[in-house]
Amino acid sequence: MGVTYVEGQVSGNGGKQETVRFLVDSGATYSLLPKSVWTSLGLEPKRRLSFALADGTTVERSVSEAFVVFPQGEGHTPVILGEEGDEALLGAVTLEILGLVLNPFDRTLRPMRLLLC
Repeated sequence: MGVTYVEGQVSGNGGKQETVRFLVDSGATYSLLPKSVWTSLGLEPKRRLSFALADGTTVERSVSEAFVVFPQGEGHTPVILGEEGDEALLGAVTLEILGLVLNPFDRTLRPMRLLLC
């Protein structure tokens, strides 16, 4: 088991862009942007959802949308609007939107085998 980080560009509707270092967390559903990043980009909450943490507690967070760019691909994705102290996470939904999977052996993002059925 290891920890994997990837760097990507994130932008909102205003065209402003931020470079973000994401912890790849395929166990997280949505990606998360730290408060300093999403406020700088001018992202606005679209809805609030409940999320379970690893210890079983539940928290509510606002969710918005952002455009992400990685060397392996780019696209629009839902993002959790983090609070003070939250770390940037790259979650399963964003990975799937980009058609990527985490290779656990060399800890890199690789194209996933996509099915059309």
